[in-house]
Amino acid sequence: MDQPLRKKNNGQISIVLNAQKRKALTKDLPESQLVPKSIPQEHTALKEIEEELGALVGMEEMKRIIKEIYAWIYVNKKREEIGLRAGKQALHMMFKGNPGTGKTTVARIIGKLFLKMNVLSKGHLIEAERADLVGEYIGHTAQKTRDLIKKAMGGILFIDEAYSLGRGGEKDFGKEAIDTLVKHMEDKQHEFILILAGYSREMDFFLTLNPGLQSRFPLVIDFPDYTIDQLMEIGQQMLKEREYSLSHEAERKLREHLVTVKSTLSAVAFSNGRYVRNIIEKSIRAQAMRLLLQNQYDRHELMTLRSNDLVFSDGRRGK
Repeated sequence: MDQPLRKKNNGQISIVLNAQKRKALTKDLPESQLVPKSIPQEHTALKEIEEELGALVGMEEMKRIIKEIYAWIYVNKKREEIGLRAGKQALHMMFKGNPGTGKTTVARIIGKLFLKMNVLSKGHLIEAERADLVGEYIGHTAQKTRDLIKKAMGGILFIDEAYSLGRGGEKDFGKEAIDTLVKHMEDKQHEFILILAGYSREMDFFLTLNPGLQSRFPLVIDFPDYTIDQLMEIGQQMLKEREYSLSHEAERKLREHLVTVKSTLSAVAFSNGRYVRNIIEKSIRAQAMRLLLQNQYDRHELMTLRSNDLVFSDGRRGK
């Protein structure tokens, strides 16, 4: 039975389950029987993916686009059921943004969604970079690229720093990789999904290297840098997962450090969530050494990172 999808003003999709039938039965059934016991199977995919996306900090645009893709695929299936034309749209994507902004994480989530919706037969993610595609002699690159695409069939081929394929000029084998990708994007467009990722400016230039590239990416998604508050939230999530917490002084020191780093490092040099993760992992090891030397192992001390445990990327300590 049709499950109407209503779009709210904020872009969210509201799924109304069996709306007409429920209205008709209202007078005849006790209230306890009006509420469906479970969401129909075809909508559990959206619910599960929304929950996974909800755990991510920021990425509001990405969350909106995922819902739109879900709605488009679902409604197309409904059109097919009643004999209407429902063309298959290519779902190749381009992710533009700086390091540590969640591009690989989102690619994995998209694979899960498309598997649940039978868009992909496997939903797995193959990660690659220039060295995985570019060979050492004429013809080698095309073969390496074809082999990677073959591994990605039924799933997603995710190429990070894709712009590096075009850095060597006309005689570089990277151009051969681009040409091979373009051909298979067209020939096998419904059998796998290609996601190219990299810095915004470099990816814009990359699109000019092959006349067929730009038109084959209907979904171009920007991943903005995280704000200081979002970086702190990411850090708190990481700590919570590991059953640690920051002391008030450590929290203040970390925030001050992030403000300084974001204002001094260039946008492409700062690795966002990855930067915070590195600090936390180093600081946990420093805390372990401190507790070992102090011989203090009570629950509170085992769970608390203090300011002098913080280890920043330049080797300095929080103090």
